[in-house]
Amino acid sequence: MRIDASPGRDADAFRAGIAARFERLPLSRWHVTVRIVIGVVTFFEAFDQLLIAYAMPELRQEWHLTDGDATAVLTIGSVGMLVGALFSGRMADRIGRVKIIAVCIGVSGLASLALALSPSPTPFMLLRFVQGLAIGGEVPVAATFISEITRSFKRGRFVLLYELVFPAGLTLGAVAAAWIVPALGWRWMYAVAAVPGLLCILVQRTVPESPRWLADRGRLREAETTMDLIEAKVAAATGAPLPPVTTGAADGTPSTPSAVSTPGKGGAGTGATATARTVAPTVPATPAEAAATGVKGLFTGRYRRRTLVIGALWFTGYFVNYGITSWLPTIYGKQYGLSLSDALMYSTVTSVAGFFGCLLVALTVDVIGRRKVFALFLGGAAALLIVLGALGARTPVQVLVWTSLAAVCFFGSNICLYLYTPELYPTRMRALGCSVGGALNRLGVILGPVLVGAIYAGGGQVSAVFVTLGGVALVGALAAAFFAEETTNRPLEEVSP
Repeated sequence: MRIDASPGRDADAFRAGIAARFERLPLSRWHVTVRIVIGVVTFFEAFDQLLIAYAMPELRQEWHLTDGDATAVLTIGSVGMLVGALFSGRMADRIGRVKIIAVCIGVSGLASLALALSPSPTPFMLLRFVQGLAIGGEVPVAATFISEITRSFKRGRFVLLYELVFPAGLTLGAVAAAWIVPALGWRWMYAVAAVPGLLCILVQRTVPESPRWLADRGRLREAETTMDLIEAKVAAATGAPLPPVTTGAADGTPSTPSAVSTPGKGGAGTGATATARTVAPTVPATPAEAAATGVKGLFTGRYRRRTLVIGALWFTGYFVNYGITSWLPTIYGKQYGLSLSDALMYSTVTSVAGFFGCLLVALTVDVIGRRKVFALFLGGAAALLIVLGALGARTPVQVLVWTSLAAVCFFGSNICLYLYTPELYPTRMRALGCSVGGALNRLGVILGPVLVGAIYAGGGQVSAVFVTLGGVALVGALAAAFFAEETTNRPLEEVSP
């Protein structure tokens, strides 16, 4: 029978029906199109985020910045990202995922244009804060949206192939900056980064709102209409009738149709695994968990441990990531006497290595599982950085080799967080949970460069920087190994009732 979207329909049953309908959808050109549109937005947000590291050597000369000034310029954008992440998550749970994504990309584009015209450090820092609000707001909400339109079977591969656009943006930003900044100056980089702000129009026109979110907000008719539209586009893309809505195993084991099957939408399917597991949770929610909402809900019942673990992983992973990448160009120049172009090129190699680490995780996460990815990759980063520190980091080539290998590990672990975090929370507070993770991310992004700056500017050895960062990575690896919960191939509604 068809799902009833009338006001008298039980809301829980309706939401379960929406989830089951997503579970039976084969991956199609429609999914890929939406992933590309949202991915392009995220790509340019990442592109914007890393530009400051590559502009910094010129900014120091042009505005005569001290080490303290440089640290402030590097971190002010991250402060904005922290605030933006917290604010956007709450707003996305209230007014919708797609609206927040579109607003954030528009603001980011305008801020980039203004940064290109900035005359001095003070307005530059203010604009960096505003741009940070937009970037910090868009990224976790986009991750939430992509997870909500994807079925559980091989969700990791699908979501992380989308998330690859973020390290790809970092990598292209690094490559472009390594060429443009020495040739044309830092202002041209920000001018180029302003153009994608126009994508806010494309997002509003082509990407539908999340039916899961609409149903959770009680907008049942809109959820039904949007779900019908998505199913029609998937059917058109695959060229075959959709499989029936079913209950069964997430790995595609054949099962019987559920009570929420829609007539006229059954059929042989497309040859891809299209069945779904029951959307009922294996461990029923307690009354307190079922009523959990807002920030308090993130620390209720099973969600308390998840929030603490995911916060530790976001903080340690990005503390290490930005502690290294934000300062590498400066360290290569001041410590080893490399030219600006060589320092930027060496740093670019590390970013490219990190991208391949992300690709490795995307292709294997559904096989080895989320928890092992965090434990193994953060543990690997810790070992590599500690070894580099023990060797003394004597030459730029030595730093290049060991930090690049470590980047494979911490980039790979960090990208998995964009998959893992939305899986840990129910729809009613999923974006908020992601935004809290994003805020801990930004706290790590702020404190990592600050600590490195304090050690480096204070006359400490470069080797001490890498040993310290390795120790932080080890804390994250142990938190994952002992406390993280496995979510691979489980429906969102089962993991988070």
